[in-house]
Amino acid sequence: MKYVTTIDNQEYALEILDEHHIRLGEQTLTVDFESVSGQPVFSLIVDGKSYEAYVYPEEDGWQVLMQGRLYPARVEDEREKRLRAAAGSTVSESAEYHLKSPMPGLVVLIPVAEGDRVEKGQVLVILESMKMQNELKSPRAGIVHRIRVKPGEGVEQRQTLLSVQ
Repeated sequence: MKYVTTIDNQEYALEILDEHHIRLGEQTLTVDFESVSGQPVFSLIVDGKSYEAYVYPEEDGWQVLMQGRLYPARVEDEREKRLRAAAGSTVSESAEYHLKSPMPGLVVLIPVAEGDRVEKGQVLVILESMKMQNELKSPRAGIVHRIRVKPGEGVEQRQTLLSVQ
């Protein structure tokens, strides 16, 4: 099955060849992908290199936290991608974006304030979870509209932390 995966607005052609092989562009990779104890934690081995990823569903895709970086991702099969393109559906740069916690954790720092102008990729919240500090970054430029948490506060998975307009 062929898919188009969009990560940070960059598209990747992906084809699942069998249970342990995928084609990414022109490259064939050996993969092992397993859920860890039914949690949103996955063990990923790609050509012998081991990774740990936290994968969370979102309204229009997925959030993948890997090596301390959060990646918004969308996966569509070729047919879905063609239908969306034909309908002219795109993510609006003017709609309000709600940053949600990808996991339970503790808010360590919020380096922005309501009314601040932020750029795409700018750190909005630093969240500590499982003894790691994770930088949650803005997926687009905008203005911080409403901050709903404060440093030192515990948050749940998928809890809205702040909004960017």
